[in-house]
Amino acid sequence: MNKRLTLVLMIVFVSLFLSGCTEFNQPIYVDSEGFWNKYIVWPLVSFITLFKDLLGTYGLGIVAVTVIIRLAILPLMVKQTKSAKKMQEVQPELAKLKKKYSSKDSVTQQKYQQEMMAMFKDKGVNPAAGCLPVVIQMPILIGFYHAISRMNSTPEINLGSFLIFPLAEPSIILAILAGIMQFLVLRTGPAMDNPQMKMMMYFMPFMIVGFGIFLPSALTLYWVIGNIISLIQNLVIYKPWEKKPILQTKPNNLGGAKK
Repeated sequence: MNKRLTLVLMIVFVSLFLSGCTEFNQPIYVDSEGFWNKYIVWPLVSFITLFKDLLGTYGLGIVAVTVIIRLAILPLMVKQTKSAKKMQEVQPELAKLKKKYSSKDSVTQQKYQQEMMAMFKDKGVNPAAGCLPVVIQMPILIGFYHAISRMNSTPEINLGSFLIFPLAEPSIILAILAGIMQFLVLRTGPAMDNPQMKMMMYFMPFMIVGFGIFLPSALTLYWVIGNIISLIQNLVIYKPWEKKPILQTKPNNLGGAKK
């Protein structure tokens, strides 16, 4: 199931990226043609420009739009986080099922799948729930990339700076900050108790930093603000400061000592 979902997400990501990659460095206007331009890129450009006019700079406009988008999809993100928490809670029972149906023949595996899905239904766990926010954020993230790149290529638009960061240029400092925030989000979320996600917890921040070094700071700023919101969400839902270490008790061998 995870492999199929991963494949679907990869196909969606590549398709969305390629849908606008031929024009990513071209100017963007209200009459720019194409579905991607009309319904993804231009609305984001207009939204950012609207808040730029209200707040004074494109940087503040990007921050405002990021906050609004993240608040709009917050119910989905909360649902994803709660689903991941439930998934983590059923891991011991899932491990017992795997041990019970360890045989790899088709009949045994079919029974394993049936009992696993029955357990998920009984516990209120939806394994696919975590994918919907990712799928929704993909066109937004890629749209932001194209919007920023094409705004930067439009002579009438000057992105300017946010604090000390020129938004049209990459920033190593902002990229590192984005990577740190990504690590904190993963460290306070389900990855902290899931050995299978440990690698992602350390790999993702480096990947974010790698992208951030080459991408415009405007997009990295979107990551930073979005991760701040995700961090607050994790702190409210997971309360990592309440996590108690699991004590491994050794069996008492006194009764079995030789006399």
